[in-house]
Amino acid sequence: MSVTKIVPLTNVGLLAGAIKRAQARPVGLPGLVAMYGPSGFGKSVAAAYSANLHRAYYVECRDAWSKKAFLLAILREMSIFPAKTMSEMVDQIAVQLSASMRPLIVDDVQYLLDKAVANALTDIYNASQGTIVLIGEERVPASLSKLERLHNRVLEWVPAQAATLDDLKALAKSTYPQLVFADDLLIDLNQATRGCLRRAAVNLYKVQSEASAMMLDRVDLQAWGKRGWFNGDAPSRRAS
Repeated sequence: MSVTKIVPLTNVGLLAGAIKRAQARPVGLPGLVAMYGPSGFGKSVAAAYSANLHRAYYVECRDAWSKKAFLLAILREMSIFPAKTMSEMVDQIAVQLSASMRPLIVDDVQYLLDKAVANALTDIYNASQGTIVLIGEERVPASLSKLERLHNRVLEWVPAQAATLDDLKALAKSTYPQLVFADDLLIDLNQATRGCLRRAAVNLYKVQSEASAMMLDRVDLQAWGKRGWFNGDAPSRRAS
């Protein structure tokens, strides 16, 4: 997975640290890391950073995936020609994880945990004893609790955190270095978006576009005025 630039936000640091600890764990301890939280909190950004930092194998799951599709996706990421049977594919993946000592990051894992595909995850871990990182939405802990063979192999739970003011400052500075976003503007934005990084990013783009049209190099809450914030709701139909 190739990423040119990742801003070191809160969840980026939390996941990278958890993977580092899992990689350095004593022999005999389990090796699963699970990050979970609401959509838009920057979990996939954290996954992208960690994939590059730790040279991890990375797969992003799909709801339509079967067990075979999941195994094939991992083997593609590993650049390994798949064997004929799924049992052999599990062995191929396990051998590569053991030999390379590289983590496997499984993003959007919620699509797999309520299906038989979850058994493939258990088989891969048991055969490799590697570091496997599961990333998904809020229901991931509840789904894992129903899968005892996976649940008791979790070394570290990493709840994704809502964006902080420092996160928004870092994101704004990295994305729009030519524009100064005042603290009062970013505080109001963070409150309106309830810490959802994805919606904050959409609104930062809105501010940048308006500031460019008004030829401003600094925007505070007073300058932003009554424009309001995009919070995911569709606009109301205008009366004719």
